[in-house]
Amino acid sequence: MSPLPGQVVLVTGASRGIGAAVARRLAQEGATLALVGLEPDELKRVAEDCGPDAGWWEADVTDTESLRTAVESVVARYGRIDVVMANAGIAAPGFSRSMDPKVWERVVDVNLVGVWRTVHLTLPYLLESKGYLLLVSSLAAIVRIPGLASYNVAKAGVEAMGDTLRVELKHLGVRVGVAHMTFVDTDMVRGVDEHPVFGKVRTGVPLAGKVYPLEFAVEKFTDGIRKRRRTVHVPGWIGAMKVFRWLIPHVIEAGSRFSVPRADQAALADIEARGLAESTRASGAGGRADAAKAAGR
Repeated sequence: MSPLPGQVVLVTGASRGIGAAVARRLAQEGATLALVGLEPDELKRVAEDCGPDAGWWEADVTDTESLRTAVESVVARYGRIDVVMANAGIAAPGFSRSMDPKVWERVVDVNLVGVWRTVHLTLPYLLESKGYLLLVSSLAAIVRIPGLASYNVAKAGVEAMGDTLRVELKHLGVRVGVAHMTFVDTDMVRGVDEHPVFGKVRTGVPLAGKVYPLEFAVEKFTDGIRKRRRTVHVPGWIGAMKVFRWLIPHVIEAGSRFSVPRADQAALADIEARGLAESTRASGAGGRADAAKAAGR
């Protein structure tokens, strides 16, 4: 176990959701928070909740120089980084054949390549502090729900990245964890559920129907960071599911054989009614902020 008081913790995607909530909890336990995200007003509010020593930096994980500036500013202010929670992420529901390809690629750029950029830029400082790196993957790395292909691909890649880095960095004193969580009550998940087509797809797929309270996830993440765990499972049964990876795609296929063809047609009708950009955009307020950043507004 590594005591949190005095440790500098950098969290990406800290404007809202699990990133903001975990930051607040870690601050209560004595950590110094460096918050990175896209929404200045939200970041400022979270930083105020995290105490006078907390700082915030607006940066886009898809922009290496923007992120580099933020990381270097964190080190200039605090002199070190002890923990990194690579959490920034978006979700955009849609079937691959009909959704906006730019949005599909943006999800992978934020959720997978953005995690790599975060690792790349913070790793020199974690090597100095012999710190802890927590990469936020998802149940989607194991249970690949139709209508979230880009998200599934990205989160599977994050899991693979974390498992590889754990081996590469162990002898250098850096510990690496990978977090897998199912659907948790956040703005992003609520945004997916509000989609007129894909909210119904999620709740109709086996193993994906329940939404867990945010506080439950915060407890798991905080414990994982405190103890520098190699895995964080929200809830715990996700760990057991990894043993049955070979079976899960068959379960998903069987459970979706009627719902997906209907949803496919409904998705095309929704695109016709609302337009491609609105129907397949990233979900929730965080998704809207990312879309605005991507559009250069």
